[in-house]
Amino acid sequence: MLFDSLTDYHIHTPLCAHATGWPVEFAERALQLGFKEIGFADHNPMPDYFDDWRMSLAELPRYLDAVAEARAKFPQLTIRLGLECDYLPGKEAWIEKLASMAEWDFLIGSVHYLPEGWEVDHPKYIGRHAGEVEPIWESYWKTYGQCIRSGLFDFVAHPDLPKKFGYRPEGDLRRFYEPAIAALAECKGAFEINTAGMRKECRELYPSFQFVELARKAGIPVLINSDAHAVEELGAGFDQAVALARSAGYTETGRVHRRKLSFAPLPEPSK
Repeated sequence: MLFDSLTDYHIHTPLCAHATGWPVEFAERALQLGFKEIGFADHNPMPDYFDDWRMSLAELPRYLDAVAEARAKFPQLTIRLGLECDYLPGKEAWIEKLASMAEWDFLIGSVHYLPEGWEVDHPKYIGRHAGEVEPIWESYWKTYGQCIRSGLFDFVAHPDLPKKFGYRPEGDLRRFYEPAIAALAECKGAFEINTAGMRKECRELYPSFQFVELARKAGIPVLINSDAHAVEELGAGFDQAVALARSAGYTETGRVHRRKLSFAPLPEPSK
């Protein structure tokens, strides 16, 4: 089976206010699909109110309890504990503090906010992408490189997120990808193939084949995740993600435990 040799470490909970399905529900579904290991990575809390799509700091214990409940109810399933952490230049000390608040298995670094002060993937800003695609990509990838080089994270999330609404700059996109690949290589980082893009307007995995191929040639480890915000999205698109990774030359995928990366063979896509 496809899922018994893969993991899904990018799963959200209702505490982020834009997802459904508690850890016990995801765990039950994971076992039905054949997963042996999954992990939760809800959006990190901030010290004060920041936006309306993440848990509050006061809700962090509830998040930890929800994961612990799933572990207790389904001991036959390995359940990892993580966070998806927004990289915000100048706020690195907060991520360092968060890292000490629990026995995390992984922290995922992501870029949603551009330094200009808006959320690059929020639908309310979709109109900006049509006319500002080149500067948006420039700002995003510069920040993404800073996220990688911060050294705060065990892997980074959904590269090329700005293509979510279907807008891409003209020309060879390697001008954006190559600096990020170089940062990953220098910092011994890892990235995910995130299947959520297939459920968005771009109808494409994050990141593109070109990015994945460059990463493989540079020896960058890869993980495959669904970014599930509902139980039915768990493991969604994994056939396509495995096929993409294999077509780029990958033969193994990463696993994480207590902030340490290990590797397992990458299965063949399901027939």
